[in-house]
Amino acid sequence: MKKIFLSSLLAASSLLATEGYEVYKKNCMSCHVEMMKKDNALQNLKNLKAPPMVEVSNRIKENIIIKDDDDDVHRHLFVLFVKDYIINPKLDNSMCHAGALERFGTMPSLKGKLTNEEREAVAQWLYERYEDVKFD
Repeated sequence: MKKIFLSSLLAASSLLATEGYEVYKKNCMSCHVEMMKKDNALQNLKNLKAPPMVEVSNRIKENIIIKDDDDDVHRHLFVLFVKDYIINPKLDNSMCHAGALERFGTMPSLKGKLTNEEREAVAQWLYERYEDVKFD
């Protein structure tokens, strides 16, 4: 029974990630490049509107520290943070690198522009898309 539940959960997660990519393309891609190496980002800094998504994902993952190293809890906290930050971006709760904040500031709020389901989907996609992918 546990295997069936986990299989269903993984299938739902994959569906959310697919939907999340569509949300990203529609609402985030105009500012956040999906993938870019760090050297390339530094060379093209003046042309970027916001940090690349790979860096966003990495910074959030690095800054969410949990005691027992539980991946499910880590993912849950990541998703909660992203869902909230999309509608309540503030300097004091940003996890961006100080240089990125100085260069780009905080993102504009998307409050009222994305449904809770869309925020959930893009947060799940952001977590999965950059699993084991580093900004280097």
